[in-house]
Amino acid sequence: MANKKSALKENEGISAPEITSNSAISKIKESRKHKKSTDTLVSAILNENITALSQAITLVESKNTKHLEQAHAIIKACLPHANQSIRIGITGVPGVGKSTFIEAFGTYLTSIGKKVAVLAVDPSSSLTKGSILGDKTRMEDLVKDKNAFIRPSPSGTSLGGVARKTRESIILCEAAGFDTIIIETVGVGQSETAVHSMVDFFLLLKLAGAGDELQGIKRGIIEMADAIAINKADGDNTMRAKLAKVEFNRALHMYPVKSSTWQPKVVTCSAIENQGIQDLYTMISDYLKLTVDNNYFYSKRNEQNKFWLIQTIEEQLKSDFFDNTDIKTALNKQLKLIEANKTTPFVAAEYLLGLGSTK
Repeated sequence: MANKKSALKENEGISAPEITSNSAISKIKESRKHKKSTDTLVSAILNENITALSQAITLVESKNTKHLEQAHAIIKACLPHANQSIRIGITGVPGVGKSTFIEAFGTYLTSIGKKVAVLAVDPSSSLTKGSILGDKTRMEDLVKDKNAFIRPSPSGTSLGGVARKTRESIILCEAAGFDTIIIETVGVGQSETAVHSMVDFFLLLKLAGAGDELQGIKRGIIEMADAIAINKADGDNTMRAKLAKVEFNRALHMYPVKSSTWQPKVVTCSAIENQGIQDLYTMISDYLKLTVDNNYFYSKRNEQNKFWLIQTIEEQLKSDFFDNTDIKTALNKQLKLIEANKTTPFVAAEYLLGLGSTK
């Protein structure tokens, strides 16, 4: 362990010369401003260039109109090369060990020849709007794996903690040759619903002995989960994990059979001790074989595409509404009227929506 090379190691830098040419500085600034063409980025992505993939995802996540135009062109060009991966959603309450689990799971997948992309969503501050984006530091072994790609993204203002453009990022990763896409959510609010709408297999991580057994036995979460993994089943927690597995299994059998005909299962695992990871992947493979054979896999993908269409329209309508200059002016006036108790939020909203419908 003493000789283990950390991904967090800082390499010694090169000292800047005492005198730097102004012309050289200008050239560097100009080169940084240089924007790669859509064709160049698409070609690089299809050639599995990770740098180009990261740049394209940055364009997708940008709110700059010009960036979005290029992003749409890139996605359109990449779409014929997408849809060749397995998409796995992983969620769970903060502290359940999602990042550690994903590192162990991702490392196992790359060891058997898979190419893994992890789209990790970090919660954004409601006050500063900032996000730590610390998943690469928590997965420092996986981040060094040449067959893995980790992309942390801020959740922003999106409901449930799924990045605004996660769906588009999936397409780009698939075009870049990644055959397994893992989506990690912040595990709060409606994130379960959001991630369920974009994955083939939905895994819920739980803890034993943390007082959340009853919290986990909720109809909505149980109905969405294709499997429950009791994480941190090691040391003194091993017996509690086994008891939790029994309780969750009982809960799962209380619900009707899923449309996929798959009976959700409960497993125990330890990401730290690397126990149960291979068994979990075997279970996921069994699920995929069943759903492909009975055609549920494809029908679910079709339903998800329809859902994405509606969501995209709603997002665009919302964006167009609030970006409208007249609406911005009228909104500020209505906010002042609300502060002065001269109108109500409901009357103000009706007025603003009326303005929007005439634009």
